[in-house]
Amino acid sequence: MRVHRFSNLQIAGTLREMGELFDMEGVQFKPRAYERAALGVEGLDREATDIYKEGGAKALLKIAGVGAGIAAHMEELFTTGHFSEYERMKKRMPVDIAGLTAVEGVGPKMIRTLYRKLGVKNIRDLERVARKGTIHTIPGFGEKSEQKILKGIEFLKGSGGRRLLGDVLPQVRVLENMIRGFPETDVVAVAGSIRRRKETIGDIDILVTSKKPAKVMERFLGLSFIGHVYASGATKTMVRLKNGIDADLRVVPDASFGAALNYFTGSKEHNVALRERAIKKGYKLNEYGLYKGTRLVAGRTEGEIYTALGLQYIEPEMREMTGEIEAARIGPSGDPSRLPHLISYDDLKGDLQTQTNWTDGVDTIEAMAGAAMRAGLEYIVITDHTKTLAMTGGADEKKLRKQMAAIDAMNKKLQKDGSSFRVLKGAEVNILKDGSCDIDDAVLQELDVVGAAIHTNFKESRTDQTKRIIRAMENPHVDIIFHLTTRLINRRAPIELDSDAVIEAARRTGTVLEIDAFPDRLDIKDDYIKKCVMAGVKMSIDSDAHSVEHFAVLEYGIAQARRGWAQKKDIINAWPVDTMLGFLKDKRSKKAVGR
Repeated sequence: MRVHRFSNLQIAGTLREMGELFDMEGVQFKPRAYERAALGVEGLDREATDIYKEGGAKALLKIAGVGAGIAAHMEELFTTGHFSEYERMKKRMPVDIAGLTAVEGVGPKMIRTLYRKLGVKNIRDLERVARKGTIHTIPGFGEKSEQKILKGIEFLKGSGGRRLLGDVLPQVRVLENMIRGFPETDVVAVAGSIRRRKETIGDIDILVTSKKPAKVMERFLGLSFIGHVYASGATKTMVRLKNGIDADLRVVPDASFGAALNYFTGSKEHNVALRERAIKKGYKLNEYGLYKGTRLVAGRTEGEIYTALGLQYIEPEMREMTGEIEAARIGPSGDPSRLPHLISYDDLKGDLQTQTNWTDGVDTIEAMAGAAMRAGLEYIVITDHTKTLAMTGGADEKKLRKQMAAIDAMNKKLQKDGSSFRVLKGAEVNILKDGSCDIDDAVLQELDVVGAAIHTNFKESRTDQTKRIIRAMENPHVDIIFHLTTRLINRRAPIELDSDAVIEAARRTGTVLEIDAFPDRLDIKDDYIKKCVMAGVKMSIDSDAHSVEHFAVLEYGIAQARRGWAQKKDIINAWPVDTMLGFLKDKRSKKAVGR
């Protein structure tokens, strides 16, 4: 039986769009079910097509979030190349959902209205009707909505077509594993901005060593990922993948692999600095190696190149010309460099921002705890939204106290079962326009961890937003500022802030600043993180999880922290739970005294 091949990205995209189509039609429960299945497929480390080929529909049921109904749809896709229910729904609503929802503020229900009233099918249509001024003629829309849509479109255009790291990396890993599985490949490495873990990705660079490069290229061109071939040769092939991203595959000699990996990893500025340093020492450095005249001095590994240049090895995430070359210099007497020992990808012990089905999350407290344990964590904080964020079903004081009792019961059950895992009581309180919080201090005092965040009034002035954040920090019960700048990468610009004033206030008050690991946030940015490190301001790295699948995104927050030079000592949830809680308790006491 022929099995039609679809990439995980294609399958997840179709499942997610099915959920949005059901949402447009007002169908209950199905939108979340399809979103969970999409997340499960995206998180796979191998192709769903191969899982089906090996084990049929039963094997698909092992994918997180995939139940019998969705597994049946996936089987239909693999066996016929079609998803009949999806195709029927698309005929009724022939719109570019992914493209339109990329505009800030445009959701499935708005898309349905715009299509039915104005015939909007894509961003081009949306921009046309917005510029004509016809959107505000629809009941429920106004001129502000129209202007917001136009600003969202302009902001999207400014992204330059770059993709989120979190959207690209899972697919790149599948592709990398496929290439590694070729019998002729010896070593495989992904370079470029992906290896540096940049927030957004423009293209993909993959390096291979092989004694049979032509055969590697032949196998590469046969992969289902490939959508278009720009050029192909014996040692280099340039393609566009079906997900729309350009990818280059190069086969390089073993003796030059380290030099090529260094060169194609970048950044360009970092490479220029290395070449200039090489020249000063009488060498020549390029993608083939480090040379003294015509003699190859180093090139097999990156480490030997850095050593020959009198530098300590510099981690890829740091190669942005922000002082890493100077910090890596080893003195003439062998003095050690001043590079930080970066936080590792397995250093986190807890997650301080998670949402449950008490508000806008998908899963129960118990399910979130179980997923966190499976992710290797030792504790989580439940931080559901609070009352002024009505769209999430935010908790008031009464509901928070009820949830606290449920968490206490959960911890008793864990203890009875012999587990050392801890569920902590928290909240993501809303910072109001004047900087106050929307939950009474008496209730905040009872919580283990209080995170505060801005969710409204994004357009206030730089001065007012800075004062707003600082006032929230000065509340003795506020421990962390979640997603400080509120940005959504490629969708919403950050709020205007005096970052130096905010970081100084965080230092003075002992307030923690969060690194939100969700791929479209990664908030705070790496340059803010480095300022925090230099100022001694502590940070947390949190998933902002709204479902059990979301703990996987912690990796992106750790990468962001590494690019900002953060060490384990800088990240409070890399500490044991009692150490972390002790730090917050001490901070609260000092704030209260100084108030």
